[in-house]
Amino acid sequence: MDFVGKGKPLSRKGMIDALSQMGLGHSDAAHIWTVVEVETAGVTQGFGFRIDRRPHILFERHKFRLLTEGRFDKEAPDISGPPGAYGSLAIQYDRLEKALALCEKIRLGVEPALKAASWGMGQVMGFNHRIAGFITAADMAQAMKTGEDAQLLAMAGFLIGNGLVDKLVKKDWVGFARTYNGKNYWMNKYDIKLAEQFHRFSSGSLPNLEVRTAQVALLFLGFSPGKIDGVIGPRTREAIHNFRLSTALPDGNDLDSQTYETLCLKTWVES
Repeated sequence: MDFVGKGKPLSRKGMIDALSQMGLGHSDAAHIWTVVEVETAGVTQGFGFRIDRRPHILFERHKFRLLTEGRFDKEAPDISGPPGAYGSLAIQYDRLEKALALCEKIRLGVEPALKAASWGMGQVMGFNHRIAGFITAADMAQAMKTGEDAQLLAMAGFLIGNGLVDKLVKKDWVGFARTYNGKNYWMNKYDIKLAEQFHRFSSGSLPNLEVRTAQVALLFLGFSPGKIDGVIGPRTREAIHNFRLSTALPDGNDLDSQTYETLCLKTWVES
């Protein structure tokens, strides 16, 4: 399967659509950013795509074992076994492709492999495809590669389907963490991280979506802006400066309209 997409970052419409689906308004954006920040911190570094424009995934071998009734345990213990042993982020698609090949060999189709991976900025598991709004895990995977707007809508669907919107609004971090992250949420202080990030975002320091889009463009163009967080920090300014030097733009490190438009043109129009 081809998992390469455009790598389109979250748009204002995408945020509004997700909030609307959850029955929330623009003033509730801190709730969504809280989940995205905590869920993506260790997997996607704040962005739903890899630099090769494939959605970020994490392949879970214990889920693959369950979905295939352990038939690959001896043949491929690296991708079919007990929880853990995830390996680096760089090899997640290698693990997925291996699982797909094994399933194809005995005509299981693609679903067991795709269901065993978590996808995009919300890291929604493939086996949750229906609650996320998709008929099959394959449909979900294809949507995930179109952009973060689709990834966020899938996360919103998961939150709604599991009754988590109310817990999020009430700031019931323990209740939310237990369902979203699993019964062992306390081991990595998931609830505490949610509370900390909500406090940060609700204080007014929400990501700027235009800055975030520029950071994504800089990342894809090879200028290393640092974390995709919607904040113009030192690394982002240095990346902007280096990008402007590489083009006919005036010297500087500000994200003015001309720089922004040039970044978007080179990343999503000319690519």
